[in-house]
Amino acid sequence: MPELLQETERRGALLPFGLAEVTGPSMVPTLHQGDRLVVQYGARVRAGEVIVLRHPFQQDLLVVKRAAERREGGWWVLGDNAYAGGDSTDYGTVPEDLVLGRVWLRYRPRRDGQRSPLALVRWVLSAVRPVLADRSASRRLRAR
Repeated sequence: MPELLQETERRGALLPFGLAEVTGPSMVPTLHQGDRLVVQYGARVRAGEVIVLRHPFQQDLLVVKRAAERREGGWWVLGDNAYAGGDSTDYGTVPEDLVLGRVWLRYRPRRDGQRSPLALVRWVLSAVRPVLADRSASRRLRAR
């Protein structure tokens, strides 16, 4: 199940940031179909943060998940939508070398139907949000 539609190439080591577009429902309600992400490649990952990684079985496929906890052999990653699947409950621990970076911001592009002044104001107020770490990720892991 793909999670990232595209990845913008990193432009040199001095600017380790890139853009990605979300596809799929596994990170709802945090991320939705069509959201754009600002990703810091090579960033140190902590439990609870949203990360971009290569799928363990299909390494040309990029996915976005929440790093739930550090385990022997890498990271245990989970989607925020428990019903969507496609996380470590399916493929196990993700090796550290497959983790590409951390997601910092979410940008929601404007929809075509948002023409009224009220819709425009709502979009402006909600378009860009930081993607925060969820420290309860390890508690959700224990609940599964």
